[in-house]
Amino acid sequence: MADEAPYPYDSPVYTVAAPKAPNAFSRFVVRAYNRTPRWAAPAAIAACFAGAAGYVLVSNPADAGAGDLPTCLIKLTTGLDCPGCGGTRAFYYLMQGNVPEAARHHVMAVFAAPFLVWLYVAWSIKHVTGRTIPAPKITAKAMSLYLAAWGVFMVARNIPVVPFTSFFV
Repeated sequence: MADEAPYPYDSPVYTVAAPKAPNAFSRFVVRAYNRTPRWAAPAAIAACFAGAAGYVLVSNPADAGAGDLPTCLIKLTTGLDCPGCGGTRAFYYLMQGNVPEAARHHVMAVFAAPFLVWLYVAWSIKHVTGRTIPAPKITAKAMSLYLAAWGVFMVARNIPVVPFTSFFV
């Protein structure tokens, strides 16, 4: 353990070197970054996520009469389900604890959700405290396989033949 490099936040103040030819805006950004507490970035992401979750809960995208919600531009213009179609409804059902209904709307997003939450928690803990917790190591090959599966899913959900029509949202 002694051979490992120290975590950058072990020092009392973690600063960024100023650019070589700074202008006023660059100096402002560097000063603001150096004065920002370490917990601010994870808290800002959590606040944005909470705002999105609150909007989804209030708007209830699963309601059949939700005609005032924004429509997917791809589905509106082509009539086809885009790679993200059903994602908001899947998120809504995940927040309700209804995993089968969430998977019916967007199985690829439901599969990715626990990994994203786990990675966010691991990053937040490391960023704020400097401690590491076990986190999944997502390789480029694994990400490529996931994106390929998502592409196959996107194509399959637009095929108007009986086994694939169950993917329609």
